[in-house]
Amino acid sequence: MDIVINTTGLDRFLSLPADQMFWVFFGNFGWLILGIIFLYGARDVWLFYRQSKWAATHKSILLAIDIPKGNEQSPRAVENMFTYLGGAHGTQNFYEKWFEGVFQKSFSYEIVSLEGYTQFLIRTPLEFRNLVESSVYSQYPDAEISEVDDYTETVPQKWPDEEWDLFGSEFILQSPWYLPIKTYEEFEHKFGESETQFKDPMASLMDLCGSLRQGEQFWFQMIVMPTGFDWVKDIQKELDKMLGRKKKAKPGLLAKGFAALGDATEAILPIWEGIEAPKDKDDKRTMLDLTPLEKRQVEAMHLKSIKQGFQTKIRVIYLAKKEVMNKAKVFSGFVGYIKQFMSLDLNSFKPDLKVTFTKTVYFFRRERLEVKIRKIFKNYINRSTAGRDLYLLNTEELATLWHFPIEANVKSPLIQKAPGRKADAPSSLPIVEEGPGAPTDIFSGFRSKSESAQSVATSLETNDSTKTPPPNLPFA
Repeated sequence: MDIVINTTGLDRFLSLPADQMFWVFFGNFGWLILGIIFLYGARDVWLFYRQSKWAATHKSILLAIDIPKGNEQSPRAVENMFTYLGGAHGTQNFYEKWFEGVFQKSFSYEIVSLEGYTQFLIRTPLEFRNLVESSVYSQYPDAEISEVDDYTETVPQKWPDEEWDLFGSEFILQSPWYLPIKTYEEFEHKFGESETQFKDPMASLMDLCGSLRQGEQFWFQMIVMPTGFDWVKDIQKELDKMLGRKKKAKPGLLAKGFAALGDATEAILPIWEGIEAPKDKDDKRTMLDLTPLEKRQVEAMHLKSIKQGFQTKIRVIYLAKKEVMNKAKVFSGFVGYIKQFMSLDLNSFKPDLKVTFTKTVYFFRRERLEVKIRKIFKNYINRSTAGRDLYLLNTEELATLWHFPIEANVKSPLIQKAPGRKADAPSSLPIVEEGPGAPTDIFSGFRSKSESAQSVATSLETNDSTKTPPPNLPFA
């Protein structure tokens, strides 16, 4: 029985002009393409809707961290803080993600200067407050933590504004994320007294924050999101590429059949025994085969992969009254600070000039600039991960970028500090009760907002009589 295939329709289609061929194809199969695009879009809209509903049931708070006086702790203490923060990582199953809207929550580590007064802040989901406080107290027992009002509410909320101007950007990595930046261990040297052997890179940022005048504000935000360990496998894949290692594929059923057939044929024809099959060329490389650049990158990637990682985003905003706005001083000063962590053979940070940088050229410049300003301001105050893609930094890199300055290297009198160590109460002290069965509040040792304002004023009078903190500080 002969099988006849009729190709008349295909021949007629191929003989059409290109434009008619496109419309015929689109008319017959275009609905399928549009349907797939619609389904993907509907899926994303549904996920955003469910996540928004779930997020609305949760609250976040802003904590002000008063660094201890005479701090001599290196950034390694802050690295331990970030490692402890990894306890907030969780996983979501299919139902939790797509029907309940559950997602991994993030934290925001911030450094804020309001007219020269500098404060370290952490914004955390309410349920993780104890986790954040424990991470701080475990490394800085003398620190003080207070819940404060959000400083972003003290400036205009609608942009553009007649009185204020805004300039900002996200900072992205120059090279792929698996290459690390220069970390705090590379700022140590062996000369001088022990307390000065670490040249704190935070000194330049603290000096910049302290130089702000009345009507100027500088906001630095580092969003961190705990993640799992799949990223370690991604680094290993990159290492395998550099070293020429090929992953061995598991043989399928067809390959196993041919192998069995080959074994049988070899048994029947002994003449094949004297013939050697050609061997695949071995492209594997050892460390001795690598160039100095490749060797350093391999070692750095391995060292990055042995510490806990976080999905990260860095965002910076400079706000000021229009008459005192000085973009060159503040924004260029921060770029200088962030370039301290640059390794030309590894990685570095750069402003995101393409998407979030608040500057426009060519067409519709004013309209596009206003859109950019509104977006970066909204994303900042919401502590959102929107904008450019997150990149992965490990705990050592995070502690390099955000840590409490060491007083031996940093002299900045307008940084809020804890007034001093509080002695523990003697064990024999009886418990005082207020009313029947009501013990004293065990957290009464933490400063209230009014006590904070008083301690700030006292600190300023002691350290710098020429500058005073701005009135009504949200974290004072």
